[in-house]
Amino acid sequence: MQKPQLLVNQIRALARDRNAVILAHNYQTGPVQDIADYVGDSLELARAAASTQADTIVFCGVNFMAETAAILSPGRTVLLPAGDACCPMADMITAEELKSTRSRFPEAAVVCYVNTTAEVKAESDICCTSANAIKVVESVNAEQVIFIPDRNLARYVARFTKKEILPWEGYCIVHDRFTREEVLTSRNRHPDAEVIVHPECRPEVIDLSDQVLSTSGMIRRVCDSPAREFIIGTEVGILHRMRQECPGKTCYPLSPEAVCVNMKKTTLEKVYLALSRMEPRITVTDPVATRARAAINRMLKL
Repeated sequence: MQKPQLLVNQIRALARDRNAVILAHNYQTGPVQDIADYVGDSLELARAAASTQADTIVFCGVNFMAETAAILSPGRTVLLPAGDACCPMADMITAEELKSTRSRFPEAAVVCYVNTTAEVKAESDICCTSANAIKVVESVNAEQVIFIPDRNLARYVARFTKKEILPWEGYCIVHDRFTREEVLTSRNRHPDAEVIVHPECRPEVIDLSDQVLSTSGMIRRVCDSPAREFIIGTEVGILHRMRQECPGKTCYPLSPEAVCVNMKKTTLEKVYLALSRMEPRITVTDPVATRARAAINRMLKL
């Protein structure tokens, strides 16, 4: 194994040679976040992919994120260093299942969480992220909304709209595991801490929180809040960025076991190999990409 700094230098040199931009999700490991040109949540990284002038996009995340980058940047090479990094929630619904559901609710609009495959996006009316889900649902011209695939995010959104929300029964395997008891225990241990959780959490966890925010919203809240201590209810990778951007604040994970194993598959070695070999490459067929791009662009225009 190469020394970390040597590997970092080699990655940066290769990125310059390839005219590559490195995007990393907030759940990536600290070293991967540190090598990235942009670190953010799904919405921020989608915007970065759509606006980049780079020839190559190296996406340090999971497969649906790299697909989204490929959809938004046709003609560019999109690399997913951890080629087997998937999102179990994205695999909880297929395009055929969505089409069957639409046939049963023909008047409903389909709001598709970005945590889905390209094929599912192509069958949807508009995409959303956890940061803008409420705004997206309110924007659609329908009183009935099929919300896929996260049941917890769907139920959270339902609190803020008069539209009828029809949730798909998918879930995030990290956020869905948080429990009411963990929140109560954490509050007892850190009575002065503000509790911030992700909207992918179960309703009973959300009910006990002080703030419900996307990952980037969490970072802004920690930095701006007068509180000094925080209990963070999301994947533990975000604590690295909080330590960097919010000095003087102390953040405790709601659970130290809140680890997305797929997000952790990306390593500096894999980033280097991806840039060296220009693979694994993520592509989306033109018919699927065209339809999926329309759903994503409707979201971005909001």
